[in-house]
Amino acid sequence: MLAILKREINSFFSTAVGYLVIAIFLIINGVFLWVFKGNYNILDNGFADLNSFFELAPSVFLFLIPAITMRAFSDEMKMGTFELLVTKPISLKNIVLGKYLGSVLLICIALVPTLLYLLTISKLGNPPGNWDFGSTIGSYIGLLFLVFAYTSIGIFASTFSKNQIVAFIIAVFLSFFMYYGFEGIATLSTSLSILEPLGMKAHFNSIARGVLDTRDLIYFVSISAFFITLTIFKLGKE
Repeated sequence: MLAILKREINSFFSTAVGYLVIAIFLIINGVFLWVFKGNYNILDNGFADLNSFFELAPSVFLFLIPAITMRAFSDEMKMGTFELLVTKPISLKNIVLGKYLGSVLLICIALVPTLLYLLTISKLGNPPGNWDFGSTIGSYIGLLFLVFAYTSIGIFASTFSKNQIVAFIIAVFLSFFMYYGFEGIATLSTSLSILEPLGMKAHFNSIARGVLDTRDLIYFVSISAFFITLTIFKLGKE
């Protein structure tokens, strides 16, 4: 598994892909949080917190993570290297986990520079250093678990086609539905409100409040494990 993980990371940074992903993520967040006027602009909100970042990041990841994962298996199948890969002395499960963890690690690397935002809001606080530590740390943990779930969906979607664009579209659709879909359905009728906890947004918002409920963590772990298992099962039938 470690060999596959290293192979994935090397493939990301041996080309412009890894650097481009990190740059795009930071630029999009930077312009919305600090430059463009609007609801996301931290300087216009009048509060020294990162709520705007944690509201924006799930939507950015909704497109960014599928762009990373779309090549995971679709590219292998297109190039004919998947057959060679499965002949190696490594299990299919470890191949999938290696690719999964490689993509997760790349996203985590992209998140590291955003920790500088903590210094900024600390300076903006009145008095300086006055900011909601628990809520902010909780939101980062929630974002990390959201990355786990989005990435598992993207890896699964990459097994559907040799065309990376098709894999990207499938991943965006599934991720969008899992994050926003159940909440949207729940608003159609009061009898459907019981469906809202099935969506990722409800659990992410719960963690972002600074309270680490094991039910929320188990939910994200279960979603990730479910799609990883589906990926292994589908590839096993190829």
